[in-house]
Amino acid sequence: MQFDIITIFPKIFDSYLNESIIKRALKNKKIKINAINLRDFTTDKHKTVDGKPYGGGAGMVFKAEPIVRALDSILKSKIKNQKSKVKIILFSASGKQFNSKMASDFAKKYDRIVMIAGRYEGVDARIKKVISNFEFRISELSAGPYVLTGGELPAMVVIDAVSRHIPGVLGKEESLEEKRYGIGVPTYTRPDVFIYRGKKYAVPEVLLSGNHKKIEEWRKRYQG
Repeated sequence: MQFDIITIFPKIFDSYLNESIIKRALKNKKIKINAINLRDFTTDKHKTVDGKPYGGGAGMVFKAEPIVRALDSILKSKIKNQKSKVKIILFSASGKQFNSKMASDFAKKYDRIVMIAGRYEGVDARIKKVISNFEFRISELSAGPYVLTGGELPAMVVIDAVSRHIPGVLGKEESLEEKRYGIGVPTYTRPDVFIYRGKKYAVPEVLLSGNHKKIEEWRKRYQG
């Protein structure tokens, strides 16, 4: 799986994506991450990526031309090979909220995910029409029911969530919390009792019982 991120802050990804499981997935070539500097696709000496919105209003809007050039550099080789599975994502506060099922589906359906990390007041809406001319469909996604200052954090969320579903990234398929217990099921480890400020905190007795049937029934109470 390859992830391409179009951004004006390519170095913002370095610290998170070069640690832990994602770092190992990169090293083992299970995934590839390409952070693309949008300013490299401008044509003026100031490397301008934004402009004032038509109709007035506060803030600035990402210009269409640099984004289209960046997309063209990524997709031109793919246009000749329509068998390749490419997903294009534009992060937007008004987009469909990203969830675990999408992450799993993306890992199964696509071999390349291209993400546009917008900033300011969004991007020129004509980008969506241009992408349709590339014969690719764009999806507008949101990382949650809130507004962020840019699409870089959502891009990292998508990379992390999707990568977990790629075979070999977690080592074993059973490592997925969804398959082990179910999302939201409480987990505990040793010691079975610890004391803090004179108060005892114990692991539920059922988990210490060794009765797998009862343990499974206990976990099902928490599963959605």
